Amino acid sequence: MSKTHIFKIVTVLLVLQIVVLFAQTTGKISGKVTDSKTGDVLIGTNIIIEDLSTGAATDGNGDYFIINLPPGNYNVKASMIGYEPMIIQNVRVSVNRTSYVNFELEQGMVQGEAVVVEAQKINTKRDQTSTVKNVSSEVMDLLPAEDMGSIVSMQAGVVNGHFRGGRTTEVSYMIDGMQVDDSFSGQGRAVEVETEAISDLEVITGTFNAEYGKAMSGIVNAVTKSGSNEFHGGFSGALSNYFTRNDDIFIGLDAGKLDRNKDFKINLSGPIIKDHLHFFVNYRFRDNKNHLNALRLFEVDNLSDYTAENEFMWYTEQTGDSAYVPMDRDIMQSLMAKVSTRLFERFNLSLLYTVNVDEWRSYDHAFKYNPDGMASSHRNSSMLAFTLNQSLSQRLFYEFKYQKMMNESGWYVYENPTDARYVHDVYLTNYGPGFYTGGQQKGHSMRDMGQDNVKFDMTWQMTKNHKIKTGAQYVQHTLDNKYRNILNEFRNTEQESYYYWTVLDDGSLKRNFDSSYVPVTLPDSTVYSDIYMVKPLEFSAYFQDEISFGDLVMNVGLRYDYFDPATKVPTQWRNPDNALFFPLVDETGNPILDDNGNEIPDPERMSDYVDADIKTQLSPRLGLSYTLASTAVLHFSYGHFFQNPQMEAMYQNHSRLIPPSDFGTVLGNPNLKAEKTVQYEVGLWQQLNPYMDFDVALFYRDIYDLLSTKVISTYNQIQYGLFTNKDYGNVRGIELKFNMFWHYVTAMVNYTLQYTRGIADSPTQTFTRAGDNMDPIPVLIPMNWDQRHTFNLSLGYNTPKFGGTVITYYNSGTPYTWSPIEESVLSRVNLYNNNAWQPSGTSVDFNGYYNVKLPKGMNLQFTLAVYNVLDKLNENWVNGTTGRAYTAIVRETDLLSHRSNFNEYKDTYQNPAMYSAPRRIKLEMGINF
Repeated sequence: MSKTHIFKIVTVLLVLQIVVLFAQTTGKISGKVTDSKTGDVLIGTNIIIEDLSTGAATDGNGDYFIINLPPGNYNVKASMIGYEPMIIQNVRVSVNRTSYVNFELEQGMVQGEAVVVEAQKINTKRDQTSTVKNVSSEVMDLLPAEDMGSIVSMQAGVVNGHFRGGRTTEVSYMIDGMQVDDSFSGQGRAVEVETEAISDLEVITGTFNAEYGKAMSGIVNAVTKSGSNEFHGGFSGALSNYFTRNDDIFIGLDAGKLDRNKDFKINLSGPIIKDHLHFFVNYRFRDNKNHLNALRLFEVDNLSDYTAENEFMWYTEQTGDSAYVPMDRDIMQSLMAKVSTRLFERFNLSLLYTVNVDEWRSYDHAFKYNPDGMASSHRNSSMLAFTLNQSLSQRLFYEFKYQKMMNESGWYVYENPTDARYVHDVYLTNYGPGFYTGGQQKGHSMRDMGQDNVKFDMTWQMTKNHKIKTGAQYVQHTLDNKYRNILNEFRNTEQESYYYWTVLDDGSLKRNFDSSYVPVTLPDSTVYSDIYMVKPLEFSAYFQDEISFGDLVMNVGLRYDYFDPATKVPTQWRNPDNALFFPLVDETGNPILDDNGNEIPDPERMSDYVDADIKTQLSPRLGLSYTLASTAVLHFSYGHFFQNPQMEAMYQNHSRLIPPSDFGTVLGNPNLKAEKTVQYEVGLWQQLNPYMDFDVALFYRDIYDLLSTKVISTYNQIQYGLFTNKDYGNVRGIELKFNMFWHYVTAMVNYTLQYTRGIADSPTQTFTRAGDNMDPIPVLIPMNWDQRHTFNLSLGYNTPKFGGTVITYYNSGTPYTWSPIEESVLSRVNLYNNNAWQPSGTSVDFNGYYNVKLPKGMNLQFTLAVYNVLDKLNENWVNGTTGRAYTAIVRETDLLSHRSNFNEYKDTYQNPAMYSAPRRIKLEMGINF
């Protein structure tokens, strides 16, 4: 971590102590008060949220409602003269949800102690019109999960980041209701918050209301914690290592040490000015060497030559130190700081700041013996969000939000693309051994993504039966992309390189290499760079009405989305860069000249550059829920969901340069349409007893206009790819969930049966097949994430002093493409992708704790987490000819073509990354108060 990054974080911590900051996403409590004996409604009953000192009074029908409530567990009290007061405990309020709390008061001349009862689960289910899972901070603390992504992956319908069979680009991530998606790649989050900073995690895998957009498969909304009038805090340190019997696969792991991975956390919250100004700060630092090591036999400037058939003519330099080097290491730090204030009654202000500084790289088997030649990924992202929340009356409140997000990312060996430490490309060779014996990766990517987001929402409880919510959002993006290939200034000259031999004193030959090398990059006018800046903008608006009539709740909504790519597109894709000139000719075939004697270009065959199309969509949404008796809720939902493709697919190869060979590039297309999903869902939630409930949901999705690539042939017959919308897919499935919370015992079970079909796994699959002279796929095939069965079981026993939770995962195999060897007659058959299934996988994780009370309200906690308790070798992917990891069909020709004096042929296909991580044990100790 550089001094600059440390300075930034320290500065922000100091500044945030004096800045007013508050942000919240809210829910609602509603209900009726009646006489327990007569059933008559009680008018004017006082309803108080004890924890917030806010409330309401029942109207002429005995009804009440309290809106604009932060997520959390509350005690709700009802009191009226002549009746015994009543408190309903642990009423859960979740984001964008209504908790129904009814009171039946008993008559009493003198008010005594309040009657206390527990809230029923059905109170929070009555308005659930689709599949929504709310995970509280208390539950997250008990799970063996390292981050928010791990929590999400435990939910029904989620398979390796795919929500209900959709691509990974179809999910939108939010922090306090503000989207934080990586708009360039379309995958994941531009900024992260840790689970210790999350109060409530909302995961929507089904349909969703009109207020949510830019997603087709799911929504993940993390609601952050806030400070209170009491000081709370804690700090902890954790060390972990891998303990496996498979040390022949996972080389270089030293079980005698526990500090392979390090994890440090600190958080503090409390009042700055009691009752008015509060703060919350959370910081985490991780240094994970992880489980995949390289063996440094070579350095980047080592030269090897195995081209000769005679092994005595082989030449190799091995100046590496033979040390084990972490090859998938990540160093990550995150900060979230928040201050909240209430300046006036019903008037809240907020400012939230997050920052992530990360560096990581993924395992590349080809660099196993030359790890220093690999590039690393870098991220420095931050978000500043301001929120104004004001209740204009008991029935009406609004929220105004402004968010500024910056995401600086890169992928390179050295940040400076002309760094003198880059070496000549001649060192980068893997001929013979199958592994690079020198050299470096020469791609260099730096990207700055900015986002200014203004959002306004208004919620109006118009009547008892209608809650109106409407809003609008404006987003200005800034994308500054710089991708370069690092070249040699002396390329294609006599000075570039040459070889010569010398005789050593012992009579052996030494091969010498002389070269001139100066690293340079070329401008965007060449195919070796892709440099551009664009500023697309988005606007959206929505209207939705939550209609409640007795046991029936209906959500009806309509959403409007507008997107302007803010760039130019060529009018003729067969000549996109006007590399070919075609004059306009007359009837005799002679070129037509202008007044200056110049040939006039043919508008049919030459490109003009016009503004890209503006895209608009209307998305209707409908959801129904009906309470059956008092222990079950039936729901149905339907909706149209649109999402613009990732910006990478719109702006890639911005100069539209076509290489001289076929299938050499894919151009971005700013005129891409929005992808579309039409989704249906029906489900039933049933409370079995006060401690157990069961949930079942059936769903079907049609997915249209999926991102794909079509082949374009230029006028000089060069074929290239152009992103377009033509793929289709559909998904159907069923989800089953069972939950039990009985005293200290918890059990959570979920099972998903799912069928996912489509034309292509990825947008470029059709283009790749065409480049390999393979026909397009004319039928729907399983997608490579089509996991038929997914089963998760969580069992826990957790007391205030000690506890433990065990989670078991079972995943049936996903499809892979089986390819016969060339000698087989089946190799002549045009087989479709994903024609076979790889083995299933199981895993068990454990998390346990023990608390020791210390003086002055402090608590010492010891935590033990074990991941992959059984040390199972679960296969992430398999060999295309054998269907298993770490194997291959080895032919005599393969062995003869392998030339190496430091490894065997089997080393080329025995890739440890084909397996999931082995058993890891993590010990943590912390103090909190």
